Amino acid sequence: MAYDGLERLGVERDAGVAFVTIDSPPMNLLGGELFGEIDACTRELEADDSVRVAVFRSADPDFFIAHGDVEGIVQMPERERPEPVELPFTHTALERLRKMPKVTIAQVEGFARGGGSEFALACDMRFAALGKAVFGQPEVALGILPGAGGTYRLTRLVGRARACEIVLGCDDFSAEEAERLGWVNRALPPGTVGAYVERLARRIAGFPAKAIAQAKAVMDAAGEDVAAGLLAEQAAFERLMAGGSERVPRMRRFLDLGCQTLPGERTIGADCVKLGADRSDPAGAGEGVS
Repeated sequence: MAYDGLERLGVERDAGVAFVTIDSPPMNLLGGELFGEIDACTRELEADDSVRVAVFRSADPDFFIAHGDVEGIVQMPERERPEPVELPFTHTALERLRKMPKVTIAQVEGFARGGGSEFALACDMRFAALGKAVFGQPEVALGILPGAGGTYRLTRLVGRARACEIVLGCDDFSAEEAERLGWVNRALPPGTVGAYVERLARRIAGFPAKAIAQAKAVMDAAGEDVAAGLLAEQAAFERLMAGGSERVPRMRRFLDLGCQTLPGERTIGADCVKLGADRSDPAGAGEGVS
């Protein structure tokens, strides 16, 4: 396996572990090009018999994957879409992280909001750097919802009440908070998280591939119907992408405020309340927010 044609992902393989480094300046935005490479890379990882564990990390010390590209989303046409009956590309690409017979680990040492958080959620395990990793799901503030598995996977992982706080509150969560909520496996000092993940990955890679694959399959079987949950999320996402929603003005406000810039990325959690009041709220919720 050569992993050819990847410009935003670097793959290094050693003793059964593939270290995949995300490098898509300026902030690893999850747009079509990066997502396409993620899809291609995970297809090759799935078929690569030399790999038993895949570790995903970032070359950028400040960003794991910032979030989905809002500039691209706001330009999508507002139109009615048929009720989805099968998972679209976004879900199938991320589901591969969960379903492939290899262990997938996200090593998060920077911002991971929106699609970046959802990428990490699709992995089997997540480890975060204290004082550096920041997690968030700001989509509801932009008039949509986490549409890449966030509503479903977070609810399964942390419980409904905590998922409501995360998804509906649209705030930022530190590595320490994410660990306490169950969002990540462990929050570790920045100088040790990489070494911990590498040791765990190499330990797992030393075990029989067939046993690893079967253990993953059995643990997945213990859960609910993942495809049905993701389809329900997709249907709700499509309804919010249709005409009449708040998503276009809110996303334009997001961009106008400079949220999708290097300095603006650092305060997205706080800036979500600046995107404008919900005009459909007769009580004037959010009144006074500009």
